[in-house]
Amino acid sequence: MLPKLSKHHVIADKASGIPPACFDYPEKILQFGTGVLLRGLVDYLVDKANKQGIFQGRVVVVKSTDGSTADFDSQDCLYTTNIKGQEKGQLVNRRLINASIARVLQSNADWSKVLEAVRQEQLNIIISNTTEVGIQYVEEKVDGVVPASYPGKLLAVLLERYRHFNGAADKGFVIVPTELVVDNGRLLKDIVLKLALFNEMEHAFVQWINTANTFCSSLVDRIVPGKPKDLAAQNEAAGYEDGLWIDAEPFLLWAIEGNAAVAERLSFKQADERMLVAEDITPYREQKLRILNGSHTAAVTVGYLSGLNTVYECMQNPVMKRFFDTVVLEEILPTLKDLGPQTEVFAKDVLDRFANPFIEHKLISITFQQSSKTNARNVRTIMRYYDQYKMLPPMITIGFAASLLFLKPARQEGGKFQGKRGDTFYDYNDDNIAIFAAYWHGVNIVDKAAVAAMVQQVLGDSRLWETGLHEVPGFADAIAEHLFGMLQQGVSVYVSNYSKVH
Repeated sequence: MLPKLSKHHVIADKASGIPPACFDYPEKILQFGTGVLLRGLVDYLVDKANKQGIFQGRVVVVKSTDGSTADFDSQDCLYTTNIKGQEKGQLVNRRLINASIARVLQSNADWSKVLEAVRQEQLNIIISNTTEVGIQYVEEKVDGVVPASYPGKLLAVLLERYRHFNGAADKGFVIVPTELVVDNGRLLKDIVLKLALFNEMEHAFVQWINTANTFCSSLVDRIVPGKPKDLAAQNEAAGYEDGLWIDAEPFLLWAIEGNAAVAERLSFKQADERMLVAEDITPYREQKLRILNGSHTAAVTVGYLSGLNTVYECMQNPVMKRFFDTVVLEEILPTLKDLGPQTEVFAKDVLDRFANPFIEHKLISITFQQSSKTNARNVRTIMRYYDQYKMLPPMITIGFAASLLFLKPARQEGGKFQGKRGDTFYDYNDDNIAIFAAYWHGVNIVDKAAVAAMVQQVLGDSRLWETGLHEVPGFADAIAEHLFGMLQQGVSVYVSNYSKVH
């Protein structure tokens, strides 16, 4: 029987890289959430810094969901992070033990301990990931009770801090939400202040929230699949039992909007240049939206309708690999030169991430809200590319046409539209599918003129696109040509033949 991962285990094993002093570091971070993203990104960075003697602080975690914390308690809050994937063209598979977490508290059962932790002077950072739903305004009382919402809990924590230190101006927090919401820091602050007003908090406390605390918007980017399917085999290879084991890709980015004082407080950033603090993180959000998300959206329906099922399969297919490479490096990247030189590095990292054999990213999942994502991610790229080169981006244009084909319903079952790939039907998760169904209805797919007329109507629909795509010179004709070719030849054959001559 394997021994349980424990403090005793890592102290005895010098290869763990964890200096015994790590366990005596003070608690500096209050973290709301035990999820794999926080453990694979934020806590990974804290642990990395601690091992280098930089931050010298640990994390006290608040478990927001009901249930025991025994899984953490039983192994001294230690866990394995197995970094697996492709980095600069090379496969990476390295294992490390994370010792950043000091303890885990259950938000309901241990609320008094949470408030007690806030009284520690050195605990001056708050980080959260409560999912996008977590940053919502809920009218509730927060004083003397356990608030239900995360903003409610945060307000109660701030109140406890304010009271304990008598409103001292230097005892505020740096507060960094990591939920995938644009301007998450500003949004969280607005909700907390609104909730303070609902609770009729004293003016001096509200002023303290505003002036002594810094709410920082942030952008996180790392795929953390979590517990591996072959956990027993991984434990056997490691020589210990770890029920909290997580896998994570090599890539990471954590961009935080803040000033020099924020950077100084978050000193664990010094351990990894991929964590950064900047006055404006818009360029990092934009590069993720256009390059990572945009290339996904441009290529997903081409790959799926060609018979492939995952992003990794696409990167192993010569035609689709070239498609991704061209979209990322030749069509999107040139339109983002104003974002800075880091964008080219990011673009190459994205292609490495797509080629990660350890992550099963299903194409059908990526088609969620395909039409609105095409509008949000790629329409502006098409316009920028045309303005810059006076021509259309070839592969993104093909991807757009494939999206129209993907959104051509084959049948309606139980009031829901379904598409068809080969002999298999697939479900739509697209709020605009009824609009596309109406456009496709009655179109003779072997009549090139009929297909072109339908395309012209779709591209001119202001409900779908932020700009009139039918007015972009040559775009409607190119989409109609590609779409008609795919309808007659099939997507795989058409794209393969097109790639050979372009």
